[in-house]
Amino acid sequence: MSKVSVLVAAYNAESYIHECIDSLLAQTMSDIEVICIDDASTDSTPAILDQYARADSRVMVRHLKENVGQARARNIALAMSGGAYVCMLDSDDWFSPDALQAAVDVLDHHPETDSVLFQVDEVYADHVRRYPMPSFESISGTQAFEYSLDWRVHGLYMIRGDLHRRMPYDDSSRAYSDDNTTRMHFLKSREVRQCEGAYYYRQHDSSVTHQVGVARFDYLKANESMLRQMKDAGVSAHLLDEYENIRWLNLIDTYLFYYKYHRQLSPSDREYGMGEMHRIWKSIDTGRLKRGLKMKFGYWPLRPFWWLFRAQEQFYFTLRALVGRN
Repeated sequence: MSKVSVLVAAYNAESYIHECIDSLLAQTMSDIEVICIDDASTDSTPAILDQYARADSRVMVRHLKENVGQARARNIALAMSGGAYVCMLDSDDWFSPDALQAAVDVLDHHPETDSVLFQVDEVYADHVRRYPMPSFESISGTQAFEYSLDWRVHGLYMIRGDLHRRMPYDDSSRAYSDDNTTRMHFLKSREVRQCEGAYYYRQHDSSVTHQVGVARFDYLKANESMLRQMKDAGVSAHLLDEYENIRWLNLIDTYLFYYKYHRQLSPSDREYGMGEMHRIWKSIDTGRLKRGLKMKFGYWPLRPFWWLFRAQEQFYFTLRALVGRN
């Protein structure tokens, strides 16, 4: 059994996959397994992964016949894994050479620690930015969970393998729902710490989160799944209040996406997106919203009049666009 299993889901990643896999094979610790899932790529990604597997026995590859999305692909990799510790690496990102050893050292030396955060460097075309996190040596899983609700802590970490296998990725949506798993991993961790190993997180317009498409509405569905999991876990009313406010802000943000890009969506995708926003609008517990938020123009719930809420959003975002031009 390897010390660390690294899960790599790859779809049409030929431009980046070399840097990703090379960074893993160059790690200062060699006791690793690299489990690559080719998510039905249509470029040269499958051939590149097979070359790595032939050259290094630590690399395993499985090719999927149809595209299932990142969360399901990672779950397939997780089911194949045998490492004492598990982490993921996106196919367009890479690790510093000491990243895995740094995280393993923390887990080995602190038996009560279940999750270890990497330092994240966001890599843009013209600069690199270190992801700002609160300074701490150790925090409880509950506190890390709360920090993750508004992403004061990010979601790139190493976790004890038995905990991850008990809690695989939330694949209720094709996009975004894997963030829920990060949060639940933190919640179920006894302690969460940081290490000095760096995760290099590439920022580019071709990522799922930057594309204009119907998948953007999965964000609302993923939020809904997160709320269900929080209730099932019996989290405090305070945390439920916090997350309902986040869900409301995400609904407004999704409406902004619709306002800006609806002409680039097909009629059926526009209808689906509007239906999802309407459904989530009705599901929000407005009693949990902060008074200052729901009294702000553009954020009024305006129950039970969906048409009036839509009119507010159209006017609000039109006004913002006009002000932005001046």
